[in-house]
Amino acid sequence: MSQTTEPGVSTDAIAAEVQSARRRRIVRTIAGRVGIYTLLSVVAVMMVFPFFYMAASALKTPADTFRYPPKVLPRQPIVQEVDGEELDVYTLPVDGEVREVVLAESGIDAGVFVDPASPDDEVAWPLALVSDTGRTATLDGEDVGVYAVPVDGDVVDLALKRTTVVGRFIVPDDPSIETYAVVRTAPAAEQVSGRPENFTEVLQRRSLDRALTNTILVTVLVVAGILFTSIMGGFAFARLTFPGRDAIFLAYLGSIMIPFIVVIVPLFQLMVALDWIDHLGVLVWPFLFNAYGTFLMRQFFISIPKDLEEAAMIDGATRWRILWTIFVPLSWPAIATLATFSFLYAWNSFVWPFVAINTANESDWVLTIALQQLGGQSVESPNLIFAGIVIAVMLPMLVFVMAQRYFVENVATSGIK
Repeated sequence: MSQTTEPGVSTDAIAAEVQSARRRRIVRTIAGRVGIYTLLSVVAVMMVFPFFYMAASALKTPADTFRYPPKVLPRQPIVQEVDGEELDVYTLPVDGEVREVVLAESGIDAGVFVDPASPDDEVAWPLALVSDTGRTATLDGEDVGVYAVPVDGDVVDLALKRTTVVGRFIVPDDPSIETYAVVRTAPAAEQVSGRPENFTEVLQRRSLDRALTNTILVTVLVVAGILFTSIMGGFAFARLTFPGRDAIFLAYLGSIMIPFIVVIVPLFQLMVALDWIDHLGVLVWPFLFNAYGTFLMRQFFISIPKDLEEAAMIDGATRWRILWTIFVPLSWPAIATLATFSFLYAWNSFVWPFVAINTANESDWVLTIALQQLGGQSVESPNLIFAGIVIAVMLPMLVFVMAQRYFVENVATSGIK
């Protein structure tokens, strides 16, 4: 017998209601999570698809990149060796069956024949292989001749719509089986296959290999210089006391608000006076000091407890040793973040290299200049442009993936992780 807690309400009914509410809550939770993950998946696909299409286009042939409608995956024509010669393979109907054929002869005078009852269905056939029936038919308001045309093994009376030129196609395994079609519109047999030679051509023939080496060298030097000066400056502004420290820091920080385009002319004049123009050094020396990096490191150093510094000084450590043995190891998240931002800035810099490096000085090009020149030289080969872009973005993507965990890492200010 069930127990009751209130008149007319049993404990079994209360338990059933609780179970029902729990099931509804679970269903709502699952439905909410499925909806969120579905939405995030759709957004992720939308974000990744342009890069995937770019990478796939880098493996295409020039003709494949101009295909309409476009195909995502790279495709290449199928070729087959016939009598020691490699020929493109086509897919054409032969006696009512679609088969793979190769072009044996081209430039044959032919006509395009149609049935007046359905003029959209066209058949191209050599004029030498058709016979005039002596009759006429009305096509588009004009009287045209009617010919006996062999179609799929049968002879059909068709009207001559216009003349053209066709090619003779044969089945490679049995050359006696042949058909005719307009070569320009014949569907080529294709297979999903990439063309990695695009990357070799871009690197070796388009001078992208030297530009890639120069870019890596400049980026490494700029990032190393920014890290060193920012760590030193950040430590000085955070821990050292000297007259005018805060005023100097505010003035230095204020330089962030000055657009680079404002200082590009005086900077160029200074580089000309120092005779650094048109050399890789002009891309390194002006950017070794970074106000943003100094600000970032200063703010991080301030968050480190002074007790650690004072304990090290009691043990006889110098300022230099305190910086490199205590502050720097505790600041890896900030250092990694600064290194990533500096890397992306130096790697993608275009305006200053374009101004400071003569485009005729091909040996000192960086990637941005090389890609700009490639875009003008390879208008008819966009696959090479895509290949160059893939090469340019792969290393920054790798650096970002390796350093992204530092963007969200939370380091305890007490120095105890």
